[in-house]
Amino acid sequence: MRNRFDQELENLNLEIIKMGGLIETSIETSANGFIQQDMELLKKVNDLELEIDDMEKTIESHCMKLLLQQQPVAADLRLISTALKMITDMERIGDNAEDIAEISKYLVDQKFIKDIEHIPMMAEATIKMVKNSVDAFVNKDKELAIEVCKSDDIVDDLFKVVKTELIGMINKDVKNGEQAIDLLMIAKYFERIGDHAQNIAEWVIFSITGEHKNTDNIGAE
Repeated sequence: MRNRFDQELENLNLEIIKMGGLIETSIETSANGFIQQDMELLKKVNDLELEIDDMEKTIESHCMKLLLQQQPVAADLRLISTALKMITDMERIGDNAEDIAEISKYLVDQKFIKDIEHIPMMAEATIKMVKNSVDAFVNKDKELAIEVCKSDDIVDDLFKVVKTELIGMINKDVKNGEQAIDLLMIAKYFERIGDHAQNIAEWVIFSITGEHKNTDNIGAE
């Protein structure tokens, strides 16, 4: 009976990996569509979001079956409940990637009012955070999860830089306002993706230790 349950947990890991791959692709596609001002890339993000939603439902159903049919012990219960928490944040990451793509569609035919170098840096950092948070869950790697939590500071700092620059541009010339707000919103969605990746990492730590720590405590270790 235990062997069967262990196989189901392995299947759950594979589903989490698949969903993680989808959200990584979604972030990367929306980021590249924004950077390259490529409408075709941006349109693909919606299809990815539908796949992410389907995976969330599949994993949720799988977790509920494990809870109802297998009567898991404490450690297994933490693992399954963590998976349920994770997929909520993962689905929201997919939503944020789609939000980025939708705003970016309005910028396809516009010349950027500033060098956008910091936003691609945010995208790269958040993709790494998402990948590492999923890897930490699959490999039960507490140290990697802690690293993800600390990495959120990088994304937050980049967002502050973008925000300061864009506000300065609006103050300098009000004509920059509309695009500046769009760019600020794109940066904000990347910042939110970082927050969701951090949430995932915190739940991974809970699944390993049984303790759910807040960001300040983790960063202080």
